[in-house]
Amino acid sequence: MRLLAGLLVVLALFPRVAGAAPPAAHHPIIGIWKLSVDGRCAETYRFRGDGTSLVTSAHEVSESEFAIPARPSEKGFYKLEDKIVKDNGKQDCSGEVMKVGTQATNFVRFHPSGQIFLMCATESLETCIGPFERVRGEEI
Repeated sequence: MRLLAGLLVVLALFPRVAGAAPPAAHHPIIGIWKLSVDGRCAETYRFRGDGTSLVTSAHEVSESEFAIPARPSEKGFYKLEDKIVKDNGKQDCSGEVMKVGTQATNFVRFHPSGQIFLMCATESLETCIGPFERVRGEEI
């Protein structure tokens, strides 16, 4: 299962937050991020300014809608809510196939440089994967 969904805190059957505004153009999540999985596979996350993302992981290609607040919590984490809206039905880096409609809530903590982040199951650095590294020079 794609690592983003592998860290599910909440699996639910609720629709995307109605009227959720897309993130600001300067939000630190906007851009392309790469996660190396066991040094043998990589996942690439393209977080777009319209609140959608494109993820490639091994043979999988999926699209999601996401919501993230403008500011982090008092603990320094951004709550990232994600819902898969399209998937090509092929296996990801872990050999799983994601299902359309899968929802996940994770917590993102950015390094002060803005060039890496960790994705965590809770607002704690003890439940994280990463680092996700910013990719420059490619189209979002």
